[in-house]
Amino acid sequence: MSSPASEARLEPFRLRGGNFNLLVLRLLDPRVEVIVPALADQFRRAPGFLRNAPIVLGLDDLDPAAVPDFGHLIGQLRSVHIAPIGTTGGATDIRAAAQAAGLPPLRAAGAELPVAAPAAPAPEPVAELPPPPSDWQPTMVVDQAVRAGQRIWAQGCDLIVRGTVNPGAEVIADGNVHIYGALKGRAIAGGAENLSARIFALNFEPELVSIAGYYAVRDGLGDAPLGRAVQVCLIGESMRFDRLG
Repeated sequence: MSSPASEARLEPFRLRGGNFNLLVLRLLDPRVEVIVPALADQFRRAPGFLRNAPIVLGLDDLDPAAVPDFGHLIGQLRSVHIAPIGTTGGATDIRAAAQAAGLPPLRAAGAELPVAAPAAPAPEPVAELPPPPSDWQPTMVVDQAVRAGQRIWAQGCDLIVRGTVNPGAEVIADGNVHIYGALKGRAIAGGAENLSARIFALNFEPELVSIAGYYAVRDGLGDAPLGRAVQVCLIGESMRFDRLG
C-alpha cells in the first residue's frame, strides 16, 4: 500500500514544450463554398491527401476586407476529416475572427505571436548565401519500402528512401525527397515552405507530388515522363518534371 507521503508526490499532469511540424493550408479564397468543394475534389483524385491531418490555416493571402466565416469553415473541414487547430499570418481582423471561432494564432518555434510590426529598415545587400538554419538536421535515410498507410516525415532535413513508396504511402521532407526506387504514393518536399526543394525518383508514377504547398496529382501531371527517372522542381508557381540521365 502506498504511503500518504508517496501519494502526495503524485502529479496529475506535467506541461512540457515540444516542436511539431504541421501542414499549412493556405487560404486563397475566403468563401467556404469554394474552399471545401475544392478540397473534396482533391480527395477524390488523391485518396488520403490531408485526411485526418491536423492543419494550420494560413491567412496571409486573404484580402483583409474579406473575413471568412470561420465557424462554418471549421465545421465543413471537419466534415471532410480535416482538423484545423490554429492559424498563421493574416490581417488583425481576420486573426481575431478566427480566434473567436476557436482557432488561436500559432507561432513558429522561437518566433513571437503576431503583433503590429514597426517599419522595417531597408534591407542590406547579401554578400553570400546564408548558412542553413541552426535546427537543420542530417539527412534521414529509410532503408526499406514505405507501405500503404505509412507516413514518414523528415523534419528539418532531406529524406532518402532506398525502396519503393507504395500506393497509399506518404513521404514528407522539409528539404528534398530522394526516392531510389519507385514513387507510387505521395511525395511532399519543402514542407517548411522551401521553394527550392526538389523531388527525385528513379521510377516516377506518383499519386501526388507537392513542393512548398504547390501540388500536382496523377491526373494533372501532363507530359511528365511517367515510369522514368525524374526530377521535380518549382519554376515560379508551376511544377517542372525533368528526366534524369
